[in-house]
Formats: sequence, C-alpha cells, structure tokens
Amino acid sequence: MKNLFRVIHQGEPQQVASQKAEGGQVSKCSIVLQELGGKYENMYVCTLFGNSAMCKWYSGELVFASLRFQVREYNGQWYQDITVSEIVAHKTER
Repeated sequence: MKNLFRVIHQGEPQQVASQKAEGGQVSKCSIVLQELGGKYENMYVCTLFGNSAMCKWYSGELVFASLRFQVREYNGQWYQDITVSEIVAHKTER
C-alpha cells in the first residue's frame, strides 16, 4: 500500500557492494520522508536502492511511497531498517 509523503531531504547516491546485483554493485541513497498533516508528523529515514536511488527528489515534493520495515539482531542488539520498495511522484492538477 502506498502512502503520501513529503520529501524532506535526499542524500547523494553511492555505489555499494551487493551479492544480489549484476556486476556486484548497486546504487544506494537515503531519503527522509514525512507524513502529511503538520509540522510534527512522523518522519522516516529510508533507504533507496537501484534505479530509485538514481532519481532526484526535491525538498517539499509530494510522493507516494511503499515502505518496508525490517528488524534484525546483531551481537545482542536490535536494528531496524526502512527501505522504500516503490516511490512515484504525486501529480497535482493545476
């Protein structure tokens, strides 16, 4: 299910090693998304991979995105990853 978010910030894409990608590398960047409704709505720091990481999203832009939440344990500590599985621009009529 896609939800509507406002883009707060997007980092620069980087190439990282990946065993799943052809050529052994995949593009990756972080993006900060905020739910709509007000100044204090929930914000999420998410990761974009592949072609999605190469797209430039601008601060204030509205997007529909599907987020995937994953939790993993490492050395007795728990970590949460939020990945954007799909992201598209919100088209506004003028």
